Amino acid sequence: MSETTHPSETLTDPFRHFSQWFAEAQRTEPGDVNAMTVATATQAGIPSARIVLLKGWDSHGFVFYTNKGSRKGDELAANPHAALLFHWKSLSRQIRIEGAVHDVTDAEADAYFASRARISRLGAWASIQSRPLASRELLTQRLAEFDARYPDETVPRPPYWSGYRVVPSRLEFWQDMPFRLHDRIIYTRAGDGWSIGRIYP
Repeated sequence: MSETTHPSETLTDPFRHFSQWFAEAQRTEPGDVNAMTVATATQAGIPSARIVLLKGWDSHGFVFYTNKGSRKGDELAANPHAALLFHWKSLSRQIRIEGAVHDVTDAEADAYFASRARISRLGAWASIQSRPLASRELLTQRLAEFDARYPDETVPRPPYWSGYRVVPSRLEFWQDMPFRLHDRIIYTRAGDGWSIGRIYP
């Protein structure tokens, strides 16, 4: 374990802590280092979870993009709170993030959508995400229809496709330790700053 991530060290800024751990995971994790579980719930509290990719973060929160008509989009419209979970097996670490969810700006969504591969942009039009699909052939057919509609690189962002920013109120940095005596550092939002502490493993 490196000096900057020794469990005895607690950083005062959770975003700096996240950046350090993320950078280490980029060097060691064989898969998508930005893969994270996103858990949402209905207004009645029925949960669901899936893995998506983190597409940006800063001191304002953690951003991912999706079809807003998807199941997670419907649940976030009714209950705008989410939990995120990163698990980096190569480092025996987890980061848990909980907070309110806000829409990204249209400018942010447009910029990220334009950066995607053309086939992915067409797929955003072709897929009626989370809705019943009669056959795989129907998806292929819809993709071909939008390929014909937008034959060059100019594929506009669908009005129902955008991003969410999870603004954290609580973050937990979990480090595996011998004999299950794990190290768990908790940041809890307190006004404009953070309350920092540890909890039992």
